[in-house]
Amino acid sequence: MNRRSWMHSVGAATLATVAAGSQAQTQTAAAGAAKPATFVLVHGAWHGGWCWQRVAALLQAQGHRVYAPTLTGLADRSHLFSPALNLRTHIDDVANLIRWDDLDQVVLCGHSYGGMVISGVTQELQPRIKALVYLDAFVAEPGVSLLDLSGAAVRERIAGLVGADRQIAPTPSRLFMVNEADQAWVDAKCTPQPYQTFIDTLPATDAILRVPTRHFVRAAKYDSESFRKQAAKLRAQQGWHLTDLPHGHDLMLDAPADVARILLAASAQS
Repeated sequence: MNRRSWMHSVGAATLATVAAGSQAQTQTAAAGAAKPATFVLVHGAWHGGWCWQRVAALLQAQGHRVYAPTLTGLADRSHLFSPALNLRTHIDDVANLIRWDDLDQVVLCGHSYGGMVISGVTQELQPRIKALVYLDAFVAEPGVSLLDLSGAAVRERIAGLVGADRQIAPTPSRLFMVNEADQAWVDAKCTPQPYQTFIDTLPATDAILRVPTRHFVRAAKYDSESFRKQAAKLRAQQGWHLTDLPHGHDLMLDAPADVARILLAASAQS
């Protein structure tokens, strides 16, 4: 082989090596970008895992892992109701799911009362939590119950719904401004809420602020004093992403595509 042919061969081989390396890097980056996220979705009072069906389907269609557990004593687990059920029970429901399924880098989302639950879970498992999404939800404060965070009108209404068995009868979905087409279905699915869950408190909630990505999503169509105040308080703090959606309280039913988009954004930000 003469010198010119040899140089041509070396040059071609070098270019092929560089191209192969570049292609490998591109494929690696694409694989990293395509890595499925893990979402744990926690329902609110009176609901169950069923309320996340639409959001879960959208996320799963993109290859992500979605867990939507039903809390003890509600919906498909309503046969396990006991007056002894409390906020601690529901925190354990979700924390143990994360532990036993070896979940990590979790995008943890709570709706309404579910915000109290994910606050407690975060206090225990913060290193495993990648992002928090409070969906028109209560962001827990130390020593403050859900009823403490609620407006006077809500406290009065809840007091009238508590039965002798320490259960709170479901609130009609129309009062939460659920879209009219879903109201009958939602009312048929909702089950009584253990009262103790509304009056229990958490001793500490500082781990919330150690989660790098935190979202609060407000359902603007549902005029709630509690969540208006919550949004105003968080808006004055650093590190929170606030979004208003023009829908009723059950955003996962009224606006599943918007909720899925916010969850995916939270995962990408972390």
